Amino acid sequence: MKGNTPLRARWLPSQWSADAAGRKNMALLVQLRWIAIAGQVATILIVHYGMDIRLPFPSMLVVPCIAAAMNLGSMMILRRRTDISHAELFLALLFDVLALTTQLYLSGGATNPFISLYLVQVALGAVLLHRWSVWGIVAISSLCAAMLSLVYRPLDLSEAFEGRLFDLHIIGTWICLTMIAVLLVLFMTRITRNLQQREAYLARLRQQAAEEEHIVRMGLLASGAAHELGTPLAQLAVVLGDWRHMPEITGHPALVEEVGEMETAIKRCKAILSGILMSAGEARGEAPQITNVRDFVDAIARDWRSANPGMPLRCDFGPHDYPRIVADPVIRQAVTNLLDNAREAGATYIDMLVSRDNRWLHIAVRDNGPGFSEEMLADVGKPYRSSKGKQGGGLGLFLVVNVVRKLGGRVNASNSVEGGAMILLRLPLATLALEEGKHDV
Repeated sequence: MKGNTPLRARWLPSQWSADAAGRKNMALLVQLRWIAIAGQVATILIVHYGMDIRLPFPSMLVVPCIAAAMNLGSMMILRRRTDISHAELFLALLFDVLALTTQLYLSGGATNPFISLYLVQVALGAVLLHRWSVWGIVAISSLCAAMLSLVYRPLDLSEAFEGRLFDLHIIGTWICLTMIAVLLVLFMTRITRNLQQREAYLARLRQQAAEEEHIVRMGLLASGAAHELGTPLAQLAVVLGDWRHMPEITGHPALVEEVGEMETAIKRCKAILSGILMSAGEARGEAPQITNVRDFVDAIARDWRSANPGMPLRCDFGPHDYPRIVADPVIRQAVTNLLDNAREAGATYIDMLVSRDNRWLHIAVRDNGPGFSEEMLADVGKPYRSSKGKQGGGLGLFLVVNVVRKLGGRVNASNSVEGGAMILLRLPLATLALEEGKHDV
């Protein structure tokens, strides 16, 4: 236990938000609002002082100040959170509509050529919001525009502008349309890119779900094999144990030796069955153990050397201090799969390199075999992609990638400079380490 959290709960993968694009889009709305604030202040100053058109100067400056406060609050929220909901995007656009309405009310209402800026909010809503929300922005913008044709504060124009109002309106309309075109091009392209990244993320999730479904099917087959083979193997083990104590057997050394060989074969079958079950996501009742990283890796290497005599396997831990960890059997099986793959690929020696930094525990398996082809490096982690040319091969690395990914880690495959292949497992210490205070190097 860690606090009140069960050990098994700590193996749950990190939750990645599918709506991360919402945060990026809110950041773009914040940038757009800063541009609007700067444009409003500049326009107010130019019209009031440069063109000598008397505006309600203090009242009109209140709106940019409120918008600036809104932006500062939004930036604080963006720093603390990884996603933004659809409702928050809708409220942000609604605020911009109401802020624009207030400014237009104070500066001539519907006679103000900048009333076309409503189209920017509608266009942004069409890209960012759901259907009902978009129509909500359309309805509110239309209602505000209609209200501004009836209720507004007229401009206080001097006699110098008599006869020139139409020309001023045409110039203002041209400036407004230019602003709309520039803003839409700048921000629509960036918003579209954010949405494309979100679609790519969802596509990866769908691919991951398909791979996990494949693992579930393999788990069902492995469970069936456990029920079918577990009981007969247990019965054979009991019978052989009885034979070992029978006088008819103990009096014949050759029979004793044969019984011992049969018991060894049954233990080997049980070990193979356990490996199949752990690869499929089951551990035959084995719970995660609390141990040291060095002891955990040394135990894996010792067991593998016993099963593969004559194959050199060297472990290098580097000059690091390692925390105590919760060692789930699936990690042991993942590393064992990598060692088996290296041996089957034709390696004559294998190195297991262990290191760490502030966030990750690194376990690398390096061999002197033929290495990966370019096609294999591009398809690492996909089922039935194997360099050994065997039918049904490639599942070992596929299972390793999925096990590590479920723990919140990563798997990288490469070819060593000296030749041979190297698989690097990056496991998060936040998930593995028993004591958070020992994460620092």
